[in-house]
Amino acid sequence: MDTRGEAEAQKVRRDHVVGTFYILASALCFGSMAIFARMAYASGVDIPTLLLLRFSIASVLMWGVLFSKGMKLPGGRGLALLVAMGAVGYAGQAFSYFSALTYASAGLVALLLYTYPAIVALLSRLVFKHPFTGTQITALAVALAGTVFIIGKAGDGKPLGIFFGLLAALIYSVYILAGSRFPKEVTPTASTAVITSSAALTYAAVVAVKGFHPPATGQGWVAVLAIAVICTVLAILFFFEGLERVGPVRASVFSTVEPVFTVLLAAAVLGEKVTLTRALGGALIVGAVVLLARESVLAASARLE
Repeated sequence: MDTRGEAEAQKVRRDHVVGTFYILASALCFGSMAIFARMAYASGVDIPTLLLLRFSIASVLMWGVLFSKGMKLPGGRGLALLVAMGAVGYAGQAFSYFSALTYASAGLVALLLYTYPAIVALLSRLVFKHPFTGTQITALAVALAGTVFIIGKAGDGKPLGIFFGLLAALIYSVYILAGSRFPKEVTPTASTAVITSSAALTYAAVVAVKGFHPPATGQGWVAVLAIAVICTVLAILFFFEGLERVGPVRASVFSTVEPVFTVLLAAAVLGEKVTLTRALGGALIVGAVVLLARESVLAASARLE
């Protein structure tokens, strides 16, 4: 391989490594949401108001970044896709998830939601004709098994709860695949600004009907701010940066470390115990991520040799 080819190969390998770390950082941000949400709920905020505040604060921050850097919004297809991802994707997934919780146990809903890596892989194959490798299939199976161990006993659920749980997983899968098809001119910053704004408008309509019930304590407002900044702005930015580099299938499998981070944070912040079963589940998920990340870098290098 000539010098130019070697430099290109190194760049591709670096992009895959950086992309992996972006997805892991996104999962850490998303994984912390359960901790902050518990603090927010304790202050009296209800779910529609929490989601309205979450997306409204996030959108204000992102528009500020967008204008301060002189960035432009995409037009046409790109803008329409972003609006749909916020108003339908993010808002619809949240609605389905919280609706599922009213008809099924939290454990069952979590297990249903984390079928999304398998759905992403299947849709990626059917819609975009992406080929599967043996390593991808193995990593996917190991990650799903690890998720079962992490979440634990599923519990019972009514058919409507199962429907909404699977719908949440399906919507999130389509969201990931749609994000992987952004036109080149769509930046993560512009994506996050439009998506959070669209989701905020959706929940503004919900709150207009159900009423506005904000946090009653300073700690509650701190938790809401953390959900907006850490669990929304940073989480979405990091995810899109990683998605661009590693693709939808790998990004969805890497994201299964989210419950691992949630368990670890709950142990560190809330004093919850980490059982042997959950430790085993975490080890399986981390193993799947390492296996797939290694394959990603090796495959990128092989294509350029």
